[in-house]
Amino acid sequence: MTKKNRYANRARISTWQVRQLVRYFVLDLTASQMALLTGLNRNTINRYVRALRERIAEFCEAQSPFGGEVEVDESYFGARRIKGKRGRGAYGKTIVFGIFQRNGQVYTELVPDCRKPTLQAIIRGKVALDSVIYSDGWRGYNGLVDVGYGKHLRVDHGKDEFVRGRVHVNGIEGFWGFAKTRLLRFRGIHKGTFYLHLKECEFRFNHRGQNLYHLLLKVLRKHPLN
Repeated sequence: MTKKNRYANRARISTWQVRQLVRYFVLDLTASQMALLTGLNRNTINRYVRALRERIAEFCEAQSPFGGEVEVDESYFGARRIKGKRGRGAYGKTIVFGIFQRNGQVYTELVPDCRKPTLQAIIRGKVALDSVIYSDGWRGYNGLVDVGYGKHLRVDHGKDEFVRGRVHVNGIEGFWGFAKTRLLRFRGIHKGTFYLHLKECEFRFNHRGQNLYHLLLKVLRKHPLN
């Protein structure tokens, strides 16, 4: 049994090895590359990487409500559109709703549908009432003014309108592009772990200007891996 370390409870690897794993994780190395560099078993690497993603997801979920200028949008991840299936999104895809605070951070949440009650519930829980909300023309965003959001401005993508002065959702769409490009490297993600990968994308995007290695170690000192 190795000496107990400050980053992982009941760990069978050393503090130094945990720090190594975090460093290689931040560098976006594969599990095979991490195993080669650390000398650890591939299953051990996978277990700790999953635990890291779980801590990252908890960290993201705990972030403060958004305010100021806020963009809202939804996106679809996964299978290609199936011919003959019509409507918002595509049959078989995973639906993700996103909130982006301009000059700030993004928040994502998996949703079962894009109906108004679903989207409004998340917005009301995460966005301050005095915010300026920008969205596209999807009917799921109807009625935000009625529930207390006095400033809701929209662009109509259906009419090829994407930018009207400050009215656009380019910020959240930039995150969608970042997340989808990054997730392509995995060549398919199991639905059971998609949430954790999504939250990792959110974390990397929100803190892209920071030292992720030091930030993750700080998170683990407060909430060690199990």
